[in-house]
Amino acid sequence: MRTYKLTIAYDGTAYQGWQRQANTENTLQGTLERTISSVAGYPVEIDGSGRTDAGVHANGQTATVVLSSRVEDEFFTEKINSRLPEDIRILDAELVRNGFHARKSAVGKKYIYQLDLAEKPDVFTRRYTYHFPQRLDLDAMRKAAQLLIGTYEFAGYTDKKDEKSTKRTIYAIMICGQGSKVSIQYEGTGFLYHMVRILTGTLLEVGTGARSIESVKEPLKSKDRSQAGFLAPARGLFLDEVYY
Repeated sequence: MRTYKLTIAYDGTAYQGWQRQANTENTLQGTLERTISSVAGYPVEIDGSGRTDAGVHANGQTATVVLSSRVEDEFFTEKINSRLPEDIRILDAELVRNGFHARKSAVGKKYIYQLDLAEKPDVFTRRYTYHFPQRLDLDAMRKAAQLLIGTYEFAGYTDKKDEKSTKRTIYAIMICGQGSKVSIQYEGTGFLYHMVRILTGTLLEVGTGARSIESVKEPLKSKDRSQAGFLAPARGLFLDEVYY
């Protein structure tokens, strides 16, 4: 048996998220599993580093797959890619030790959220940015972001109520703006369900003056989701890199 680590890019617009589902074949995990299985000649299962939501994109999602034997170097990047839809691409495939797991072996992740503040949405990036035509105080947002860096219980920043553990560590939140385009980069040990999108909505409320800088700490103390900001749309979010 041979274990391969895949680095995958995808446009999540047309898919019902990463995770395979019983009621639809239109998932990223399911599409990759069916394609690889058809070429390998036997059923395979893929384990992703995490479950991106419907509409979320990836520049560097990782996944592991176990095959019955070693395959040629071009098996994934050429043979499998030629059969995948145009909105999914395997960027790299690496033979790793058996037992390596895309999710369990990961030690951190980086997400990027992209915003378009122009009056009208950009024709070419509208599927990959959140159109938010408001003036933002980026300095206030950066000050608020600093209050979120560290190890905390992020129960107030997730929409899933039955998480086994809500303790996570955020290493960095970087907010960059150029013209009407703004990006927010998040790095941490891992992120809960909807966590990055809720953090983004909260920081945007700070940027518009709808909430104070200090208020971002309230959901950390109360663990109350209603104390955090709105859920930013999926289309602006990219899983950029997974660290091992």
